[in-house]
Amino acid sequence: MNFNDFNFNPDLYEGLMAMGYKSATPIQEQAIPVILDNHDLIACAQTGTGKTASYLLPVMDKIMKAKDRHNNTLILAPTRELAQQIDLQVEALAYFTNISSLAVYGGGDGIAYEQQKRSMRDGVDVIIATPGRLMAHLSSGVLKLEHLQHLILDEADRMLDMGFYDDIIRIISYLPKKRQTLLFSATMAPKIRTMAGKILHEPQQITISIAKPAEGINQQAYLIHDQQKQALLTDIFKDGTYKSSIIFVSTKDKVKALYKAFRGLGIKAEAFHSDLGQKEREDILLAFKNRRLPILIGTDVLSRGIDVEGIDLVINYDVPGDPADYVHRIGRTARASTKGTAITLVNGRDKRKFDNIEKLIEKEVPRMTLPEHISAMEITHVEEKRPHQNNGKKKVWHKKKPKPSNPN
Repeated sequence: MNFNDFNFNPDLYEGLMAMGYKSATPIQEQAIPVILDNHDLIACAQTGTGKTASYLLPVMDKIMKAKDRHNNTLILAPTRELAQQIDLQVEALAYFTNISSLAVYGGGDGIAYEQQKRSMRDGVDVIIATPGRLMAHLSSGVLKLEHLQHLILDEADRMLDMGFYDDIIRIISYLPKKRQTLLFSATMAPKIRTMAGKILHEPQQITISIAKPAEGINQQAYLIHDQQKQALLTDIFKDGTYKSSIIFVSTKDKVKALYKAFRGLGIKAEAFHSDLGQKEREDILLAFKNRRLPILIGTDVLSRGIDVEGIDLVINYDVPGDPADYVHRIGRTARASTKGTAITLVNGRDKRKFDNIEKLIEKEVPRMTLPEHISAMEITHVEEKRPHQNNGKKKVWHKKKPKPSNPN
């Protein structure tokens, strides 16, 4: 379907043509008419399917026709990175229009907070916000949303996973009952449907089937012990084959530990985590996007909050617990019909998780052979011995003799 078929405002259409939009993706083709017809909507679609434009374009077209545009549209996003990314897309699409937008998130200084307050008090067309920071502005009484026309929840499943349910419900209590509500989620878990039943009115439903990883991704897996992982990464990066890489790990502490190990090995990388200041995070992302930083280490926040072209390698240092997160992670590479590599390191504990991933993607990922010098590494196993009926005494830690390193 061609974008010309939607009869958007000419200035908005000029903006999307300038951005290189051609034919609509499946989620855009299905969602845009529903939104233009003023229906509430539940849409299940992953990152990389064009879902952001699927709600921005029709809402922006409606804003240009609206009489009252004071804080017309509110978009809730789980992370500051996604809020910033949506804000940039609004700015790009609105280049030839007079639509205004504001990204509202925490982590800045008092000056940023006051600037946000002033902009929202004066009124903007589109507010893109994380729930916690928006709730702070609403509680202060400065932000008024009685004229709001559109509420959009982007990555609703991630917001609930991050514990924002109560904030979302409280935010909605400040909104007019008569509004259009759009909920976008990568998964449609029962908790999403429960929330949708509370906040949407007779919604239309669209489900874009779970996207399989792009054909251009060369997926690989290593069966490996944790103590071998850093040695393998050193091998992967030593010859400079990969120019732009993301390494996903399971926790913030592991992000910091791997960054410290890389620094000791002289491998240029940066850690991306919530303990960094807002300016630090923005500088790191800018350096990565501009190819001045070759390796970024982070948690799953990056899998949905970053959209950078030209990433040629994604490494799952830890196997994600949710199979859908695997698709999100490796989807950072091989975008726009390019090619890329995705390597997953699978220890003994994570084999079942990886089996579930292969069931989801309906494909067996090739197992790679470890380099001989890594396979020959001596592995020390430390395991916790369950205490017997020992009257509450401390657990006993038992060190076993080294075993051969093959985890199969």
